[in-house]
Amino acid sequence: MKPRIGLLGIMQELYDEMLPGITEHQAEYARAVAARLGDVAEVDFIRPARNREDIEEIVREYGARGLDGIAIVMLTYGPAMRTVRALLQTPLPLMLANIQPDRAVTAAWDMADLTYNQGIHGAQDQANALVRSGVPFSVITGEWDSDEFAEEFGDWARAAATVTALRCTQIALLGYPMNGMGDILYDPPALLRRLGALVVAEDLGALYARMQGVGDDRIEALISQHGELFEIDPALPRAAHAYAARYEVALRDLLEEKGYRAFSAHFDSIGGDGRFEQLPLLAASNLMADGYGYAAEGDTNTATLMCAAQTLIGDASFSELYAMDFELDSVLVSHMGEGNWKVARKDRPVRLIDRELGIGGLGNPPTPVFSAEPGPATTAALVPLQGEAYRLLVGHGEVLDTPELPNVEMPYFHFRPNAGVKAFMDDWLRLGGPHHFVTNLGTHAGRWRRLAELLDVELEEL
Repeated sequence: MKPRIGLLGIMQELYDEMLPGITEHQAEYARAVAARLGDVAEVDFIRPARNREDIEEIVREYGARGLDGIAIVMLTYGPAMRTVRALLQTPLPLMLANIQPDRAVTAAWDMADLTYNQGIHGAQDQANALVRSGVPFSVITGEWDSDEFAEEFGDWARAAATVTALRCTQIALLGYPMNGMGDILYDPPALLRRLGALVVAEDLGALYARMQGVGDDRIEALISQHGELFEIDPALPRAAHAYAARYEVALRDLLEEKGYRAFSAHFDSIGGDGRFEQLPLLAASNLMADGYGYAAEGDTNTATLMCAAQTLIGDASFSELYAMDFELDSVLVSHMGEGNWKVARKDRPVRLIDRELGIGGLGNPPTPVFSAEPGPATTAALVPLQGEAYRLLVGHGEVLDTPELPNVEMPYFHFRPNAGVKAFMDDWLRLGGPHHFVTNLGTHAGRWRRLAELLDVELEEL
């Protein structure tokens, strides 16, 4: 779905006396801006805001409509103090679009043209007021009818939608996090206040009970679906596949019924419970492919970032730095068996195999095996620092086109950082980068930068 953005077009009544009809003239300009951005967002425009009452009423209306953010456009100069109360109170992410109707100042301009195009005057007053109020916001300066401006606006709008989604995100923690693993630890109230995600501890007994209630017809239907998606290894026992399908149905029901956007589970928690036969590797992979967030070992930090990436970009895959390859100047990225097969390379089938895995002391989990599509890729990791201070690490590079690794029975790919593996890893470790992170195919620097601005978190790009 496209992000839904409200355009707050600000001017003042003073200019109506000087230029009769200016309100209607600038309203047409605002409507043209909204229409131009229609390919990247649904942009609502109610009317020009000419005084404090207008501003507060329009901002309230945008909030009531459930929009994802507000783009402020100065239609003329408008005193910024009129906006402060409304913009302090709204939960919607903000952006100041520093634009004007005309591309260039010409010899034909008169006082009317100067007035129509003086938005930069008000943008400075508005930005100063927001900075002094401590309100996070983004700024985009550009030609309003250009492709470049539309692209930047689209990145910001998607970031705004991500912030809004995070504020109503719930993450299911199944069992307990892995003991002794420091980089997954988090402060639940700080996570809620800064990023918006609420972590809820779910009872494994309730999940087990759900599994017992899954009908055979739903299991068979899901197995049939797996047959369309994957190349299934003939050696995969039917009983093991059916158990994994039962697991997947129960987990999906839990997430849908309780409104969760992600889940995380630690293998010792699942294995130590004593009632489960497998780890939910196939379920995790399929749920990621359907847009849910996921992270292993009870890592709710990365599960939160997965939710962000699924909204911000889409087709995000839970990842882990596994081993360095100095010949390829890359890092092998993998995990024990979970991966979003939506990122799989198109020239090889995604295989579903019978995987021997002793982790958790459980039976063999059916596991999807694939490598990611070669080409540009973006990684992101969330680093909790102290209190509500977070650092967002964003890495740029490419997935390499490499031969299959026949003995690696889990999703994998080689990621070559643009900076080179040595410099990349030096900076990743120096900045506290965790061993779990998110991967998206493609180049997405702009969207992560806008998200960091709106969340008011530190950004480091590698």
